[in-house]
Amino acid sequence: MSLARVSEMTERVDGPGWTPQERGVLCFIVKEGKILLIQKKRGLGAGKVNGPGGRIEKGETAEQAAVRETQEEVGITPKGVGWAGELSFQFRDGYSLHCTVYRADGWEGELMETDEAKPFWMGTDQIPYERMWADDAHWMPRLLAGEKFRGWFEFAADRMEWFRMEQA
Repeated sequence: MSLARVSEMTERVDGPGWTPQERGVLCFIVKEGKILLIQKKRGLGAGKVNGPGGRIEKGETAEQAAVRETQEEVGITPKGVGWAGELSFQFRDGYSLHCTVYRADGWEGELMETDEAKPFWMGTDQIPYERMWADDAHWMPRLLAGEKFRGWFEFAADRMEWFRMEQA
């Protein structure tokens, strides 16, 4: 890909005029050296490891969506939910997504597998980055350290081609 094309895409994802097609959320429960992750069964990123999440529905806040998506995907209600960061994604096929990331320190209910996700607990020092989206390795350590962050990422299919991170 030419440098001019990369520059054009870079301006689009982290420039002032960039507007995502969709808005979504992720919610990670972190407690006692473990993090709740899922193996995604369908939709964008099917087969990859991620956190519970999805799209924000009309009339709900991002935090409400994070709680709802966690309930729907793994059967539990996150508690102590707090804003952790924001991620902007531009895909070469034209799809774009803004994702608000939340971190929770507890939950209520019984963890269960659904048709959307297979949940599992992982040590925070054993994150399976090789099974995740490439961008996760750039912001997940910040989430685990309790740092606030913003990131901009460009992908061709599931291959990351460019990124920029900053502290929020």
